[in-house]
Amino acid sequence: MRLDIISIFPEYFAPLGVSLIGKARERGTLDVRVHQLREWAHDVHRTVDDTPYGGGPGMVMKPEVWGEAIDEVTGDGAPRLIVPTPSGRPFTQELAQELAEEPWLLFACGRYEGIDSRVMTEYRARLRVDEVSIGDYVLAGGEVAVLVMVEAIGRLLPGVLGNACSVADDSFAPGAMRNLVEGPVFTKPPLWRGHEVPPVLLSGHHGKVARWRRDEALRRTVANRPELASALDPGSLDKHDRRLLEELSFRVGPEHMAD
Repeated sequence: MRLDIISIFPEYFAPLGVSLIGKARERGTLDVRVHQLREWAHDVHRTVDDTPYGGGPGMVMKPEVWGEAIDEVTGDGAPRLIVPTPSGRPFTQELAQELAEEPWLLFACGRYEGIDSRVMTEYRARLRVDEVSIGDYVLAGGEVAVLVMVEAIGRLLPGVLGNACSVADDSFAPGAMRNLVEGPVFTKPPLWRGHEVPPVLLSGHHGKVARWRRDEALRRTVANRPELASALDPGSLDKHDRRLLEELSFRVGPEHMAD
């Protein structure tokens, strides 16, 4: 997969040279190219922003600079253009999986009050353009959001994780645990500062371990992400799930669910 990133702070992306993403780059699984937006600004100050039409605080990034940058980076190709913005569609595990299947992604990191909206209008005529938000808060720029997205996407590529099963067990991953966050995890030693690992995890009984993990995922989802728990499909819940949810005084779907 090829990833191009355009930013006025290319040094922000040094972390992409370490850990799993760094190893994926070394192996050639990920081809990451970071570009300095100011290279396409032609005045002596290499200006990339100007005051907003209609007034208001802050500055807006200039369309002509972004246009030249995107044109040169893409050439005759057609990457999927991702623009981080608080007003975009939510970035989810499902979207990460969708983007991981693309051969080429181009990230446009806005700053100040954002990129002139005509840039997105212009490129929607020739590229797939997604304005994406990583959460309901405002950052100083798109760089942090791109780091988040690249890591979420990159770890889904074949061969990036040492254990492919790790992806299937992730919070929000499709399958039996969909819409559930991951439960607590433990490793050796079995006793640490008076805290014991739950005995079921030491039992070797795979069925009981799977049941415990699902129960803990349900508990944690109800406690930390009740909106996800409310969206569970009642048809996906077995008798044990429903009994646990009753103990937690948490109702999902119709009041009377068929056994």
